[in-house]
Amino acid sequence: MIAATDEVVDRLFRRESGRAVATLIRAVGSFDLAEDAVQEAFAVALERWPRDGIPENPGAWITTTARNRAIDRLRRDRVGRTKAEAAEQLGALERMDTDDTEIPDERLRLIFTCCHPALPMESRVALTLRTVGGLSTREIARAFLSPEPTVAQRLVRAKRKIRAGGIPYRVPPRDLLEERLGGVLAVLYLVFNEGYSATSGDLVRVDLCEEAIWLARVVDRLLPGHPEVQGLLALMLLQHSRRDARTDPAGDLVLLEDQDRARWDHDMIDEGLAVLDRAIGGRAIGPYQLQAAIAALHARAPRPEDTDWPQIAGLYGALAAATPSPVVELNRAVAVAMADGPAAGLPLLDALERDLDGYHLFHAARADLLRRLDRRSEAEASYRRALDVATNPAERAFLDRRLTQL
Repeated sequence: MIAATDEVVDRLFRRESGRAVATLIRAVGSFDLAEDAVQEAFAVALERWPRDGIPENPGAWITTTARNRAIDRLRRDRVGRTKAEAAEQLGALERMDTDDTEIPDERLRLIFTCCHPALPMESRVALTLRTVGGLSTREIARAFLSPEPTVAQRLVRAKRKIRAGGIPYRVPPRDLLEERLGGVLAVLYLVFNEGYSATSGDLVRVDLCEEAIWLARVVDRLLPGHPEVQGLLALMLLQHSRRDARTDPAGDLVLLEDQDRARWDHDMIDEGLAVLDRAIGGRAIGPYQLQAAIAALHARAPRPEDTDWPQIAGLYGALAAATPSPVVELNRAVAVAMADGPAAGLPLLDALERDLDGYHLFHAARADLLRRLDRRSEAEASYRRALDVATNPAERAFLDRRLTQL
């Protein structure tokens, strides 16, 4: 019973903590107080629910408990605050509506607050992942390929800057939306990616993927017809359409080339392709549209051998020119290897070792090319290095199987 409740609380934390934090921040304007109160509410849940049972609406229960904890803390910590400030925050909390029907809008306000142009781009993304996505510092560090202490400091500085600068908690007026759009879209895609390939637990976190897609639809309504918003929405729809085929009944990873394409969500593919067509019609091609175009080529191939790898390699080349990054180069190298053979892709991968040594997919891709070239001892070393840095159990199990099969 206790283990089952722990599992429910863990799932709920990932799904609801961002909602609860957003609601409390709206009331008190303090990221730290909101995060601490929500953490305490989940601790109370772990203590009470095994004994009293899980409430009918656990999300609302968490928000109400967090509000009460925040009120308790404000009353305890009045010393050092002005009476007016304390009274204002307490009044806001006591008036706060914990009905969660309006909470999605609160998350959108929180995203735009975290993506204020006064913050460095990496801080915007890290703070939103923490507060909206409910990701841990370790998970955010993995998403950035950065050390955990670096990300922790980045989060502290971002919250301090919002507080000191009096950055308003709101969706900005339409004329200011564009300047925050880059950060917002980057955040949504990183949230989606954490759901697509989770740091821990199940390989796919459908809740995070669907959250990112839902928020992208909201941004699409705010900025109708924006090519890159539509490009990102199309990209996420096309990738998420494969969710049911990416693991087998045991939860093990299934590679794209081995997936049962009948299990892909073809309604979602049709929608993604239609959204992409509208985006490209805007004649302002950007990075998300390029990535969506790559996903579309996979989606349109009825069989793995029908995949247009030369065109995918070309699209990755265009993406590398638009937004150079080692991860884009890694994907381009893999596409070149699929189009022209592993011997053509391997030198491109080797050139990335310095930048991607801590990234398990780099070593996994390199191991695969070496395996296909029958360089078994080198492939074994690369699989072992991938296992050293991989964190998701499904990905680790896949790498272990590959190693055994050599």
